[in-house]
Amino acid sequence: MIRVGTRTSALALTQAQWVAQRLPDETELVPIKTSGDRPAAGGDKSRWVSGLEQALLAGEIDLAVHSAKDVPAELAPDLSLVAIPSRADPRDAICGAPSLASLAPGASVGTSSLRRAAQIRALREDLDVVEVRGNVDTRLRKLADGAVDALVLARAGLERLGRFDEIGGVLDELVPAAGQGALAVEGRDGAVPTAVIDALTDPSAATCVGAERELTRDLNATCNTPVGAFAREVDGGQIELRGWVGLPDGSQWISDVLRGPPDGLGTAVAERMLAAGAGEVLRAAERGLVG
Repeated sequence: MIRVGTRTSALALTQAQWVAQRLPDETELVPIKTSGDRPAAGGDKSRWVSGLEQALLAGEIDLAVHSAKDVPAELAPDLSLVAIPSRADPRDAICGAPSLASLAPGASVGTSSLRRAAQIRALREDLDVVEVRGNVDTRLRKLADGAVDALVLARAGLERLGRFDEIGGVLDELVPAAGQGALAVEGRDGAVPTAVIDALTDPSAATCVGAERELTRDLNATCNTPVGAFAREVDGGQIELRGWVGLPDGSQWISDVLRGPPDGLGTAVAERMLAAGAGEVLRAAERGLVG
């Protein structure tokens, strides 16, 4: 019996069930409430994963399933990401409108993501970007009730919840968060059988998510700074990696794109962006949010 730990939200349970169905042995889902699931939760990404990591270290579960974009660069000691399964569409989606361009000046756009808010403001300074929190269903209800004119969410989450009909369009102009659309399976070092790893791992997804995580790590980015990172496979065994950093108000930003072999590409893009001033932008963003 493989015990699979998961957060308690509808999306997290759906994702964990998807993983469990692909495992070679019988499974048991173990829902665990994390600090990020509590009302008005704040703080860094660890709030989403620390409860599951504690359960792993205590031997209460054998695997933990996370949204890859929620996993911080540094994991708890003696734990590692053992698999990145096949990835869903990583792009952001808009609900309530077909595109950002279709929105009238002054229209309100809801999001809980600092990255999305910064990129939307950089593209359309005439829009009113407002914070909308809660799970996917809660946010969609707020849109239906007229609290905002449009809503931006991860396309992958909407699809996994069977809410595909809510998608008005996809936003190719936004650079997704590192790991968006992917799941990350965490386990104790040396304790996960090879058969389990092989059943879950998608080499392409693992390569792309690894490059994205390398980029955000080498930028010294935190969840308090607007950062996008997206990698995709191209011809010749290479990948293309896009990076974006900016101020929360969208007034200043730096982006880059580079193609090459996967090994070290995240570091290379980070170094190019830092040379162009990304470090100063990120520090200014951090100071503005803290202040």
